[in-house]
Order: sequence, then structure tokens, then C-alpha cells
Amino acid sequence: MALSFSVQAECGITRARAGLMKLPHCDVRTPVFMPVGTQGTMKGLLPDQLEALDCEIILGNTYHLGNRPGIDVLEKAGGLHKFMGWKRALLTDSGGFQMVSLLKLAEITEEGVKFKSPYDGSEIMLTPEKSIEIQNCIGADIMMQLDDVVQTTFQDYNRIKEAKERTSRWLDRCLKAHKRPLEQSIFPIVQGLLNSELRRQSAEDHMTKNVNGFAIGGLSGGEAKDDFWPMVSLGTEILDKKRPRYLMGVGMAVDLVICVALGIDMFDCVYPTRTAMQLMRAMRHNIINGTFVQFVKGFMEEVYPDANYPSWVVNSLHSVGINLVST
Repeated sequence: MALSFSVQAECGITRARAGLMKLPHCDVRTPVFMPVGTQGTMKGLLPDQLEALDCEIILGNTYHLGNRPGIDVLEKAGGLHKFMGWKRALLTDSGGFQMVSLLKLAEITEEGVKFKSPYDGSEIMLTPEKSIEIQNCIGADIMMQLDDVVQTTFQDYNRIKEAKERTSRWLDRCLKAHKRPLEQSIFPIVQGLLNSELRRQSAEDHMTKNVNGFAIGGLSGGEAKDDFWPMVSLGTEILDKKRPRYLMGVGMAVDLVICVALGIDMFDCVYPTRTAMQLMRAMRHNIINGTFVQFVKGFMEEVYPDANYPSWVVNSLHSVGINLVST
């Protein structure tokens, strides 16, 4: 199998769980934070240094790797693992986020996304099929579907609904184009921004697909935290508990603790990639030892020593049984 996932321990109060995700290149212990190596490298760190830090999985970007070094070079190298000298697991983003980060250079249609290269101005057409072709060539253990990404704070309901529905259609095209299903897994991406009904529809539609895991996308893009955490909670409420659940682009320390409590298994973000931390290992240890709730309370006391907790922190943790404020 390209991926198998088992839950090894669960918090008796929250939705937090410690799991083991078996991938072709490495077993990955969850909850896990995936450092971002956009172009197949972690700036300032060699692969053997990452191994020494006990890093089990890192993330690369399909859009950037497809541009440089390109699929011809990657094919000759035998895939990204060999190209960068990394023996452990890889996850690749689809290139969809560049619809937001490079919006001025992008034109989005049902066929795909047409970009102007930020390197030389040439035109690049990224379709669901092309995204999967590049990711098959990269050889990542986990690949993301190409999704229609809209800025989180966008207000146009019709555009949000269109993006959610197009993401589902593009998922079907990605699954059909996948050439290495026994070696690589595609994760669908739940969309719908801050609309709970659209997110519910997206998650329930993805649940009907024969996939090994799920991702929650379209968050951590500038929205209020009071709007953020209910969308995460909705996702973990619906998505299959027997498969890993990945929250894309989230990596601030408080966010990680709360979202593990809400039931998320996998995270990535450029911010902690650049600033480093050992937080996920501590959370996994406390889930297994049955002390996760005490850990969360202690962590929040350190972050907020005056006990002046933001309302979103109090409310999100209360929703999974942790009361920071005594009544």
C-alpha cells in the first residue's frame, strides 16, 4: 500500500491522537509538523542534518519544482528523493496555492491555471493532469490534488462556491491521471473558506473517494481566529477518523496545540520551518502518556502568564473539553 495509518493513542477528553503513518520511504509518527523545502531544499540544512533532528517528512512545491529544476532533470535524477539526497518521506503541494500568492500572474479557468513565470515571463499551463504528472515524476509519498484556491478573506459567495465545486471536479481529474497509485497517495483538499455549509459539502464529497487521507485547505490566510477554529473543528468532525488529516499552511505554536486538540494529524508552514521548534514531539508524548490536557493547560499558561487568554483559544479548547477559565 502507498499509505497505511493507525491510531496508537487517543486523548480521553479532546480529539487529539497519536498515530503512525506508514509510507514507502519512511514511517511517520503523528501529530507531525512538516518543514517546508519549497524547491527540494531546507535553507541552511543538509538532508543528513534533518535526519539527525529526527525529521521524518518534508514538503516540496510542485509549481516551483516544475519550473526549476523541471521534470526532465528530475526524471534523469530518478525523482526528488535522489535529486536532493533525502531517504525519508516527501509530500508535495499541487501548485494551487500559487493562485493566491501569484494571483497577478495567474488566469484561472475550468481547464486549469495559466501562469506567467516569475522567472522569465513565459506562460505555464497547470492543469490537474499536469500537476499530477509533475508529482508522479517527483515521486513524493503524498501528493496534493490541484485545487481552486481563493484568498481566505474573500467575500464573494458565488466565487467561493465555484471554487469548492471546481476543486471537486479537479479531484476526479487528478485521481484519473494518477499513474503510480501503489507508490503515491493523493490527498483531496476540503475547500469552502469560512462558509460552514460549503465546507461540509466539500468534506462529504471527498469522503466518497477512494483515497488514503485528507487535507483541509483555504485557512490561515488572514481570517480572524474566531472564524478559523470552527472550520478546522468542522473538518475533523466529518473526515474519516481512520485516515490522516492534514491542515495546510498552519504552523504558529498556539495554532498547532489547539488544532492537535481538535483532531489534526499533519501541519506545514514556512514560518516555523524558518524558526524551528520540537512542539509536535512533546504533544505526541503527552497524548500517549494520557497527559495531553495537562500539557495544553501548562503550554497556555506559559504563553499567556497573565491568564489573559484570547476568546478563540478559550472557546476552541472548551469545544473539546479543556476549560482554561474556571467558572
